[in-house]
Amino acid sequence: MKRMLVAAWLCALLVTQAFAEQQPKPGGVLTVRLNSDIRSLEPGVNRDTNTDNVLNHIFEGLVAYRADMSVGGALAESWSVSDDGKAYRFVLRDGIKFHNGAPLTSAEVKWSWSRLQANAGWQCRNVFDGSQGVKVTDVEAPEPRIVIYRLEKPSGMFLKQLANIQCAVLVSHPDSVDAQGQWRTPIGSGPFKLAEWKHDQSIDLDRVTDYRPSDASASGYAGARIAYVDRVRFSIIPDDSAARAALRTNAVDVITGVSPERIAELQAAGVDVQTAPGLGRDTLLINIKDPLLANPKLREAIAVAIDREQIAEARTLGLAKANASAVSASMAYFDPAFLAWPAYDPSRASALLKEAGYRGEPIKLQTNKRYSGMDANAILLQAMLSAVGLNVQIETLDWATQLDHYMKGDFQLQSFSYSGRFDPALTYATFLADRARFKWAQWDDPDALEMLREAMETPDDARRQRLFLDLHGLLTKQIPTIGLFYEPAVDAVTRHVHGYRVWAPDRPIAWGVWKG
Repeated sequence: MKRMLVAAWLCALLVTQAFAEQQPKPGGVLTVRLNSDIRSLEPGVNRDTNTDNVLNHIFEGLVAYRADMSVGGALAESWSVSDDGKAYRFVLRDGIKFHNGAPLTSAEVKWSWSRLQANAGWQCRNVFDGSQGVKVTDVEAPEPRIVIYRLEKPSGMFLKQLANIQCAVLVSHPDSVDAQGQWRTPIGSGPFKLAEWKHDQSIDLDRVTDYRPSDASASGYAGARIAYVDRVRFSIIPDDSAARAALRTNAVDVITGVSPERIAELQAAGVDVQTAPGLGRDTLLINIKDPLLANPKLREAIAVAIDREQIAEARTLGLAKANASAVSASMAYFDPAFLAWPAYDPSRASALLKEAGYRGEPIKLQTNKRYSGMDANAILLQAMLSAVGLNVQIETLDWATQLDHYMKGDFQLQSFSYSGRFDPALTYATFLADRARFKWAQWDDPDALEMLREAMETPDDARRQRLFLDLHGLLTKQIPTIGLFYEPAVDAVTRHVHGYRVWAPDRPIAWGVWKG
């Protein structure tokens, strides 16, 4: 009996210790690697990915993307839409304060919006001024906790663009600028505030002790931003091998954007590697205006000659599956029906080439060496297409030249990659457009353009998903481009870091994370 009691006591002790280890522990410094310095401390202006990553720890917007790429609340605890779909009424969380102690009200939200709108350097002006979709006609601040955005017409993209990380519609205090209106210092309302920026070395952020998080569950950039670590240090380490060495010696805690080929090496060194379906899209572009490739049977032959699953397996070491659609598996809109595509069938490809009257004419496949993934895809694609009798010749260009050919629509085939978009309509818009105006457009079918227009305008998520499914069905029939796979998000984290979660945009998040 005594042995049983001792065993039970030991078991209870171990469970208690394990539970305690899982509980957040305040304190410490979390070090996150950046591959280059940030460009500024002002949201939305002179920005890049690293700048966005840092500033989203200092500032907050009304809404933000959740982990499934749906839109959730950030500064706004709720919102409602008018019956005509042209007015959005946001209710701010209670008790929000800026880092200077001032309360955050609708007045600062309106001020921050007006400042962005007036700045010619803000790259998202055109997505809110009506020239590329949403047109905001007015922003009102009728009460301290109420913000009203008025639109020219209903939009399915307004909330998504308001949450868009790259647009940086974030709220700052007016004291962030000097008397002449020049940016002075970042005063936000996020869980961290600026401590020090050592150019080309590091950016240090300190935890805001009186920060009041949202009551909603944390997900992506939305919901509760509960900071546990006392400081976040964004350490600038340009060289990848040096960054991995720093991770193995605990000089760095988090590295984002890890190549799948490095996973085994890092795991062997005791590093925790996390993966998630990503948003970056690898594709084979087809110029359907080319005299040869205008033949739909030839395009179908190309489609069934490509083993997309094999390419995805080889390129991501099994982390990603083939997906030709404009909807990533990470998105709330995703449905298995989006994986439908002409099946790999080399025999059928050969037969289709005969039906198309193909006589071995050379087809140039453009790629570049700057982005090794594009080049690797090109080599695999050439091998598969050559195997069924297509005379595909790789044309290796420098990246600037390839991009110029892409913008002019001057190519037959291209191995290409698109950076991540946060909504399927934005992904479709990277290759579906009026080719008379945009030479880079891969697809300009009138029915497809009309479906995309409706998807941009309707806020009904069920209707939007149906439109995306219909678009994919038409894409599958016409084959103006061939999506290969979405690159996985891969982050490496030291074992003494807890609570960290990789997500589709592959942006580091320091809140909800503790060390122990």
